[in-house]
Amino acid sequence: MPPVERSLIILKPDAVQRRLIGRIIQRFEDKGLVVAGMKLMRISRELAERHYAPHQGKPFYPGLIDYITCGPVVVMVLQGQRCIEMTRAMMGKTFGYEAAAGTIRGDFGSSRTYNLVHGSDSAESAATEISLYFSPDELLDYAPADSPWVFARSEA
Repeated sequence: MPPVERSLIILKPDAVQRRLIGRIIQRFEDKGLVVAGMKLMRISRELAERHYAPHQGKPFYPGLIDYITCGPVVVMVLQGQRCIEMTRAMMGKTFGYEAAAGTIRGDFGSSRTYNLVHGSDSAESAATEISLYFSPDELLDYAPADSPWVFARSEA
C-alpha cells in the first residue's frame, strides 16, 4: 500500500472572496482525502516572502506576494495515499483558462493571476510549506470511518 502523504493547500484570496471554500474542500473530501489541519488567516508579507522564496527575483514575484497577502486565505493540510499527485491533478493547470473542465481551476478560474488554490508540488516542498503554517500539535492523524472503502489495502 502506498504511504500516506501530506500536502499544504491554500485557498487563495479569490477563492475566499468568491465564497468557494466549501465547494473546493468538498471536492478534496469527496476524493477521500482527509483534512489534518485547517485555519482561516491572513498571510503576512514576511510569511509570503518565506513561502515564495524560490520565486524571488522572477518577474511575477512582486505581484504574487501582493496577491497572496491581499485578503484572507484558508490554509489546510490534506493527507491520504498519493495526496500530492491527486491534489495537483484536481487543481488543474496554473492558469484557469488553460485548465481542463472538471478541475478546480478549470471549473472556477478564468484568470492568469487569480488561480484560486495552491498545492505542494513534492513531498519535500510539502514538508517545508506545512512547517511554515502549522506546528506539529496543530495537525491530527486519524482515519475516518470510510477509509477502508476509499483506498484498497491491496493497492501497490
